[in-house]
Amino acid sequence: MKVQNAVVLIAMLFFLTAASFAQQVKTDYDRSANFGQYKTYSWQDVKTKDPLWVDRIKKDVDAALTAKGWMQVPSGGNISLVAMEVTTNQQTLNTYYDNSGGFGRRFRGGGFGTSTTTVDNYKVGTLVLDMTDSQTQKLVWRGSATDALSNKSDKNIKNLDKGVQKMLKNFPPGEPKK
Repeated sequence: MKVQNAVVLIAMLFFLTAASFAQQVKTDYDRSANFGQYKTYSWQDVKTKDPLWVDRIKKDVDAALTAKGWMQVPSGGNISLVAMEVTTNQQTLNTYYDNSGGFGRRFRGGGFGTSTTTVDNYKVGTLVLDMTDSQTQKLVWRGSATDALSNKSDKNIKNLDKGVQKMLKNFPPGEPKK
């Protein structure tokens, strides 16, 4: 019975840890903006600590917007794009309990189980993408994709691609509501 409880506990901890690393995507937009009028875009800036990420971010966003029928122009596009990469450190606390003492199938009386808490530190990277109407200089759309980073460059590149795809999945938003 103890082995079965241990397996269930480990499975629950694995699920909770995996859920804490799940990618989160958020988008918001100006409800009065007419996205049907926008067909071209230009990059204004990509702000990242790692210069290697500038081209990776542009490549993924360009591919997603091109698939939506938008065209990149060197300057003067209907929309100006700014992408920012922000990295923060996060912590999770994992507490493990042993099943010694206390209450089991039968009351064994006396004694308390022990617990061990460990701290896991990890980095969370967030990509924020802003779209500004080039004529009015008004922000019309913002998306963000947050995901845990690893020490593996290939995994981070896959997470970037996945985040951009999820962020722009339902883009452009529907016609403005009147």
